[in-house]
Amino acid sequence: MENFTFWNPTRIEFGIDKEKEIGKHLEANGIKKVLLAYGSERIKKDGLFDTVAASLKAHNIAFVELGGIVSNPLLSKVYEGISVAKAHNVDAILAVGGGSVLDSSKAIAAGALTENDVWDFFLGKATVEKALPIFDIITLAATGSEMNHGAVITNDATHQKYFIQAPALFPKVSIINPQLQSSVSKEYLVYSASDVIAHCIEGYFTATTHPLFISKQIEVIITTVMETTEKLLENPNDDEARGEFAWAATCALNGLTHVGVAGIGFPNHMIEHAISAMCNIPHGAGLSIVMPAWMKWYRQYNETQFTRFATTIFGQKSAEEGIEALEAWFRKIGTPTKFSEYGIEEKSLPVIIENAVDNAHYFGMEKVYTKEVIAEILKNAL
Repeated sequence: MENFTFWNPTRIEFGIDKEKEIGKHLEANGIKKVLLAYGSERIKKDGLFDTVAASLKAHNIAFVELGGIVSNPLLSKVYEGISVAKAHNVDAILAVGGGSVLDSSKAIAAGALTENDVWDFFLGKATVEKALPIFDIITLAATGSEMNHGAVITNDATHQKYFIQAPALFPKVSIINPQLQSSVSKEYLVYSASDVIAHCIEGYFTATTHPLFISKQIEVIITTVMETTEKLLENPNDDEARGEFAWAATCALNGLTHVGVAGIGFPNHMIEHAISAMCNIPHGAGLSIVMPAWMKWYRQYNETQFTRFATTIFGQKSAEEGIEALEAWFRKIGTPTKFSEYGIEEKSLPVIIENAVDNAHYFGMEKVYTKEVIAEILKNAL
């Protein structure tokens, strides 16, 4: 195990009706006015918006709205949010939604305190030193953004899907009420499962140092996600399963699975960012296509860990059987494993590959993930 420092300042408030306390947490942090960011009008139809508004009012917290944030969040919306935040002189950002809303909120929080172009942070031309405080009520478990310091945004003008990370982007308080996630569609439930598993396997397979404890921790997260996904497909109102799924998703990318680990790469995300940037496929759906295709190519570099994965997760004997079992499970729950299942044709591959080559440089993996290698991986998904 490598030397490490673990620090995560986010306060998690987990449980039923916790969203009713958001005003209290904002007041305790000295907040007087927030930008209330959300996605669709669903939060108004299901009453969540009214619940949040009532809590804010009870604690004398003013708010301005920013709705319409989409899956695969866009830079253009971030620019809009920054303008609103500056115009109304808000003290903080309150995200009510899934990872896309929260990632957008983090970018807005950083952009609101600079006169420079927020995209410069994503290009590495500037560093996020400060940001407006971020609070959230998470309504979709997938990205882990509620307890980490990262955000992913797509530049809709250039089709670049890049990320930022900075300590200032850790949320102050994240509220996780499993009941708020019961209305998530079947499609986005299974896409979320894929996303969580992808967060787990990146380091599990690619790290040059991967402690046994961390391997075991990741295996527990994956098996928990698989078991609870199947339960939720049968009964979307299973609060116990919903809660375990949600907490597993948070723990998959809150830093705990990287403790004492060295040499991690994120090739599945690197490749998938190109797919969703060019084809606007849901992130988790793109990952369930990429993962088996990448695993078939990468297996040769870490046969031992792939065999462990096969045995521990699926009770199979060989690395190849483990990959086949994961692909079969994705098919079982209804998330795609081939491009054709999402209507992406082979003729679309060249532009995806070019975008992925750019991502490989951005992720610092261009020596391994050349144009030829990326093409070989993607052909496994045809």
